[in-house]
Amino acid sequence: MIGSNPAYYPENSMSRPVTPALAADTIIELIDYPGRPIVLIERANPPYGWAIPGGFVDVGERVEYAAIREAQEEVGLDVKLLALLGIYSDPSRDHRGHTVTACYVAEATGTPVAADDAKNCQIFTLDELPEYLAFDHAEVIAHYKLFRETGQVTPLPDKP
Repeated sequence: MIGSNPAYYPENSMSRPVTPALAADTIIELIDYPGRPIVLIERANPPYGWAIPGGFVDVGERVEYAAIREAQEEVGLDVKLLALLGIYSDPSRDHRGHTVTACYVAEATGTPVAADDAKNCQIFTLDELPEYLAFDHAEVIAHYKLFRETGQVTPLPDKP
């Protein structure tokens, strides 16, 4: 059992386990554009590549508010969250360390503008996505496509 593993707890404390970092990402649908395209950012910092807007949750912040805040900081859009697409927790999804993200689907109007950790941002249809996506975002967007077609949120992994 993981809770009984001494390496799972900080050295001088048995009260709180060491846990992954927590992030919040938002797939932003632009509802004032035909076909509801999405916004992706080009990362200014490693790992480079195109990504879903998002970032780390601050201590004391609700995850859904972090998703809204990160969308505003990275692309300047006020978003309305529609659904929790899924929780992505593969320990290898971020080479910087184990990071778990809650990915939301949201809608917004307006023109995105890159800021904060975003070197660039662009509007994409689901048929014309960039070739390289950072992290596991290709998988996340595949799950998003299924969500748009069927309303089904992210399927659970086959095995733990």
